[in-house]
Amino acid sequence: MILGPVSYLDCIVFCVFLAPQLLIHVGPIETLAVVLRCLPFLVYKLPASFIHERYYTSRSQQSPFVQKAAPFEDFVVRCVRYAFANIPPKVGRVFFSRQVALPFLRFRMLRHGLVRSPIHWHEYEDVRATFTSPELTKSLPLMLTVIQPRCRGVWLIKDPTRPVDVCVYYAHGGGFSMGSPYFYLEFLLTWVALLAQSGYRNPAIFALQYTLVPDDSFPTQLHQAIAGYQHVLSMVRDPARVCVSGDSAGATIMLSLLLSRANMKHDANSQLNETGDWRQERPRMAAFISPWTTLISPKHRNTPSDYLDEERLHEFALDYANRKAEPDDPRISPGNCRDAQWWERACPSGGIYVAYGTEEVFAPEIEDLVSFWETHGVNASSQAEEAGIHAWPVASLFLCTSATNRQKGLKALVEQIKENIRV
Repeated sequence: MILGPVSYLDCIVFCVFLAPQLLIHVGPIETLAVVLRCLPFLVYKLPASFIHERYYTSRSQQSPFVQKAAPFEDFVVRCVRYAFANIPPKVGRVFFSRQVALPFLRFRMLRHGLVRSPIHWHEYEDVRATFTSPELTKSLPLMLTVIQPRCRGVWLIKDPTRPVDVCVYYAHGGGFSMGSPYFYLEFLLTWVALLAQSGYRNPAIFALQYTLVPDDSFPTQLHQAIAGYQHVLSMVRDPARVCVSGDSAGATIMLSLLLSRANMKHDANSQLNETGDWRQERPRMAAFISPWTTLISPKHRNTPSDYLDEERLHEFALDYANRKAEPDDPRISPGNCRDAQWWERACPSGGIYVAYGTEEVFAPEIEDLVSFWETHGVNASSQAEEAGIHAWPVASLFLCTSATNRQKGLKALVEQIKENIRV
């Protein structure tokens, strides 16, 4: 399923779906306070900066992204840049929530003449029983059985009645505190469609729905990623058919998954592999989009092009680490791992592929880690999008107008998968 680009009409409809959810989940008073806080930006600063830089600034003085971006792309990125730095995460969570993303996707499908998705998808939840002590319940003399989700996510499969011949195990971004598989559904459905066009008979994606901060923090997300990987293996059967993937914070979690499973003595609580032999269950490859390799780094610098904000990112990082755990721990911040042997054990046999933009806040750390891998013989490669910003393969699918530009990043990922996982 490959829909057309997002239009201004789509943006208006998205706001229509968003407004009642903000009132329900954030509350009318706080919602109104956020709207009032944003008004000066929306009424004056946004149009003024947009018009000045695009039409009254020489090309050489424009930011690299503005030089190549269409007006709609530029306009939306300016809005996202302001929102990332100024909107509270609890409000941002609603933007990416299931309650907003699903009806918006259905609207976009209807606008393109689709009543149902041509690619099957369904929600998945694995639960386990745990027990609480009577002291915790106080009013009940007996121990209670509490059902807790062990692994949740969304399966996308071209044909659920046939065996899967390639599976992408994906974790979404969002600074650990925002995002959901549902917001990424159109991106993931397009990815499945492109995999099918490339020759795979029955491609699939499992998108992990991990617990967001502040509901819980590390290592909960890592343990959920581990459980999700075990679930993927139980369904696909052959790890040589699996590509581990993710963008931004989701890529951080997946890199932590690779490191954790490669060196179990560094994660005694993970209980990943009953045999203790991770090498037999490594995925065939890993493909990451703008990975947040190092949570807190002096190399992080705001750029005039990117929409990420260094200060807000570091706040998210500390919240993810629960402000108690050491944020330099490689299990939390994979870019801090400079043990070449550990990375060699973690690296899938088909290698690690990284796509990123040269203008994003994370670019220096991404380049540093890729350079370390290559210097020490770890099978890794990267593709830098010139003047690209954070997670552009995801964002471009929604913002770019031409089919070539919209699908460029995804097609590069598909090509990398085809090189490593036979059709």
